[in-house]
Amino acid sequence: MNDFIAALGLVLVIEGIVFALFPEGLKRKLIAALEMPSTTLRVFGLVAAVAGLAVVWMVRG
Repeated sequence: MNDFIAALGLVLVIEGIVFALFPEGLKRKLIAALEMPSTTLRVFGLVAAVAGLAVVWMVRG
């Protein structure tokens, strides 16, 4: 459980840094994401989830 909470904390740190350092770029990317088809966003999400799972598996494996 400690690893899970630490992982959530790292996600917040990374997202916070992106929001703090690149607010305008992030706004543009979010607008672009709104214009993408749902299937494209779904594919990107699945690829990111699989890549994240692979990284955790390699590190913890």
